[in-house]
Amino acid sequence: MAKKTGRIIVTLECTEARAAGVPPSRYTTRKNKSKTPGRLEKKKYNPFLKKHTLHRETK
Repeated sequence: MAKKTGRIIVTLECTEARAAGVPPSRYTTRKNKSKTPGRLEKKKYNPFLKKHTLHRETK
C-alpha cells in the first residue's frame, strides 16, 4: 500500500513575460504542502526571453 504524502503538483509561471508581451513559460513541479504552505518561487529559464527569470506558483 502506498504512503499518503502531503505532496501536490503545482504550476510555475514566469512573472516577467506578460510585461514584455511574450507568452509566459510554464513549468510543473511538486511541493510538500505541509512544509511549504506559501507560494513557491524559483528562478527558471524562459525560452521566449532567452534568460533566467523568476517563476511563481499559480492557482
